[in-house]
This record gives sequence, structure tokens and C-alpha cells, in this order.
Amino acid sequence: MPLPLPPDALEALAHRRAQAKLGWYLHAAAYLLVNAVMFALSDRAFGTRPWSVYPLLGWGLGVVMHGISVFALGSGSGLRERMVQRERDALQREHNRTDRP
Repeated sequence: MPLPLPPDALEALAHRRAQAKLGWYLHAAAYLLVNAVMFALSDRAFGTRPWSVYPLLGWGLGVVMHGISVFALGSGSGLRERMVQRERDALQREHNRTDRP
């Protein structure tokens, strides 16, 4: 069971998580805007060859990985907290085993 955080640590964690989410939203908005412009240029100005698919896929992978790091693995997320708790329990068991004569 995680220990309760003091109010100042809770406030700092809330700000850090909100900043990370805002960063992802800005990243996703830039991705959509830039790729929409590149798609329009590739379709209208440079013929019918769909070259804009390549940056769309590459940058899209980056946006997905950024989202996973913010929403699934970020500090304070349920998955990360469960993993940390599991490691904490394992270390405690190991420590208790080595303390016995």
C-alpha cells in the first residue's frame, strides 16, 4: 500500500502530471496540423505520390510512445504504482529472509 503524500509533494506531483499531459496534447495538435498540411501538399502540389505517409507513420509512432509514457507509465499512474509496489514487496521479502539467522 503506497504511503500518503504530504500536501506539498501531492501538489508537485499534480503539477508534474498536468504538465506532462499538456505536453502530449500540444505534441498531438502539432502532429495533426503539420501532417494535414503535408498531406494537402503531397496530394495537390507534388502529384499523386503519397510521400506524406512516411512522416505520418514515423511521427505517429513518436506520438503514441509519448502518450504511453504520459498516460500509462507516467509517475502516479496505476500501472507504475503497482509495479513499484510489487518490487517494494519483493525487496522487503528478500530483506526479511537475509535478516534471519
